[in-house]
Amino acid sequence: MKTALVVGGTGPSGPFLVTGLQERGYTVTIFHRGTHEIPEIPADVEHIHGDPHFRETLDTALGKRSFDVVIATYGRIRVIAEALEGRTGQFIAIGGVPAYRGYFDPAVNFPRGLPTPVPETAPTVQTEQEHRFSYLIASTELAVLAAHPRGVVYRYPYVYGPYQLLPREWCVIRRALDKRPFIILSEGGMGLMTHGYAGNLAHAVLLAVDKPEVAAGQVYNCGDDVQYTVRQIVDIISAELHHTFEVISLPSEVAYPARGVSLELTPHHKLMDLQKIQHQLGYRDPLPAETALRRTVQWYVKHQPDRGGDIEQRLQDPFDYETEDHLAAIYRDAMARARAYHRDMVPTPHPYPHPKEPGLVRDHRNR
Repeated sequence: MKTALVVGGTGPSGPFLVTGLQERGYTVTIFHRGTHEIPEIPADVEHIHGDPHFRETLDTALGKRSFDVVIATYGRIRVIAEALEGRTGQFIAIGGVPAYRGYFDPAVNFPRGLPTPVPETAPTVQTEQEHRFSYLIASTELAVLAAHPRGVVYRYPYVYGPYQLLPREWCVIRRALDKRPFIILSEGGMGLMTHGYAGNLAHAVLLAVDKPEVAAGQVYNCGDDVQYTVRQIVDIISAELHHTFEVISLPSEVAYPARGVSLELTPHHKLMDLQKIQHQLGYRDPLPAETALRRTVQWYVKHQPDRGGDIEQRLQDPFDYETEDHLAAIYRDAMARARAYHRDMVPTPHPYPHPKEPGLVRDHRNR
C-alpha cells in the first residue's frame, strides 16, 4: 500500500493534489491546523491536526510515521523537510516565484526588473538584508534539497481558483456585480505576471510523482501554458458576468485603487519561463486558462466574500467608489486637455525605398 502525506491540503491546490494521489493508488493523509475543513476532501482521507510551523508540533502530531510521498504546500517548509528527513521516498516542496532577485524590488537588477521570461537559473535573493521574505523562500529551497537530495521544489506563481486567501479576481467580480461603469487599472492593465489555476498546478506537481527519477533534485517554475495581461483578465471576467467596463488607465504611482486586481502597482513584468517543466515532465494545461478563469469567477459568485471582511482586507481593496469617481474625473479632465492641445504631426512615410521603375539609384522620395 502506497502512502502519501499532504501538508496543507485545504488550500486552492490541495483538493486536486489529494484526489490526484488517490487516483494514483495512494492512501492519503492531510496534515493541517484544522481551522477549516472543505467538502472537496474525500471522506476516506485521514486528517492530522497540528501546526506545521514548528518542529515540536510536527514531531508530536506525526510521531514516527513515514510516507512514500510527502507534498508540503503549507507551513514552515524547511522545518517540515527536516522533520521528515529519512522518512519519505520523495519530498516535494511548494515554494514561490518571489525567490527571484528583483521580484519585489526591480531596481536591484540591471536593467531594472526581471528578465522575460524568468528561467529557473535566474539569480535568487541571497541575503536577508536584500529582501527578507524572498531570502526565506530561496534559502528554504536549499534547506529542502539538503535534507532531501532527491526532493523536488516547485516555484508557485499567483494561484487562482476556489479557496484562494487573496483572490484578486474578486476585485473585478464585485465591481461587475456592483455595476460599476469603469475600472481603474495601473498602466492600462498591461502588466504580465504568471498565473496558475489550482488544478493545473496540482497536475504539474503530480507529474513529479509520476516521473520521480526525472524530477529528482530539480527546481521547477510552473503556471498555465497561456498567460493573460491584467487587462485581458478583466476582459474575461467581465465577459463571463455580462458586464462592460470602461478602463481608466492611470500611472502606477497614482493607481492605488487598482492594487487589488493588479496585486501590485509596479509596471514590471513577472513572466516565468515554463520550458523546463514542459520539456522534462511533459506539462500541458489539463484545463485551458480561459475556462479555468471563468470557472473561478462562477465559484466566487456563488461563494461571495463578506463585504469589508477578511478577504477584502487582505486584498487591500477598500472598494472606495467615491475616490475612484474622483480619480476618474481627474483622468477625463486631463485627457480632454491633452486632446485639445494640437500640433501638426511630422509626416512619416515608409522608411524603405520603393522605386517606380528599374535602374533608379533613389526612389521618388530620394531614399
